[in-house]
Amino acid sequence: MGERGFAIKADATKTAWESDEFPLLCEGCLGENPYVRMMREAYGSACKICARPFTVFRWKPGKRARYKKTEVCQTCARMKNVCQTCVLDLQYHLPVQVRDAFLAKEGDGGDGHGAVNVPASDANREWFSQQHLRMLEQEGAVSVYGKATGAGSSALLRLARREPYYKRNRAHLCSFYARGECTRGDECPYLHEMPRDKDDPLAKQNIKDRYYGKNDPVAAKMLGGGPKKSQRDGHHESKPRKAAAALEGAGKPKPPRLLPGAKPPLPAGPPPTRASKAEEESKS
Repeated sequence: MGERGFAIKADATKTAWESDEFPLLCEGCLGENPYVRMMREAYGSACKICARPFTVFRWKPGKRARYKKTEVCQTCARMKNVCQTCVLDLQYHLPVQVRDAFLAKEGDGGDGHGAVNVPASDANREWFSQQHLRMLEQEGAVSVYGKATGAGSSALLRLARREPYYKRNRAHLCSFYARGECTRGDECPYLHEMPRDKDDPLAKQNIKDRYYGKNDPVAAKMLGGGPKKSQRDGHHESKPRKAAAALEGAGKPKPPRLLPGAKPPLPAGPPPTRASKAEEESKS
């Protein structure tokens, strides 16, 4: 007898499912423990991008961290050169929208290496993934993102995070602590901090938006397009972001450092008038 069950797929379709031995992760998601132990489940979940079953890995990055697992399959992760869990760039550790903004500008400049636009529809995405897998088998290149060597890549290197950011692996907030009812104390596996503002755009993040590089609040904040807390409260004070200044290629020169005990120079006054010029000439 054959397989039994509800909605069992044919063997020809199962051959396209992924069965990997190790995930494609960044150093920040792996954690600071070099002896991390992983649980592997073949076809344990569907990819959040292409909805195909793939091998799921689950692990705990640290002692006070939460359990993490892979969210997207390796095919989708390789097409955008991102981590399977945090969906950030593996080379620069930046959001996809920030990276693609710099690489798109570099591609317009004539270097030929721009951003890769993955189709959103099912049929076009399947065709694109097949072409990408064929390119991997023939050329051996992971993606075109590693080939960028122009001004966009140098700007991304300046924005890239030098060390892994392990605070992303912290546990979720304790809802009982927010209500003042948690009695576990230090033994509570959740984080004892008050939740952030509901109107904060960083509290509303989506895996698909981060993967496709659209409407990502973290990228909008880095590029200088996201609303700040002062603007949400009614104040319209703005300060240029580092990523926005690097993207535009314009930066104001910093004033020279003052020696200890020295007074700052006075600002330039109004232009002299005719009367003031006549008084100076009469004194001289």
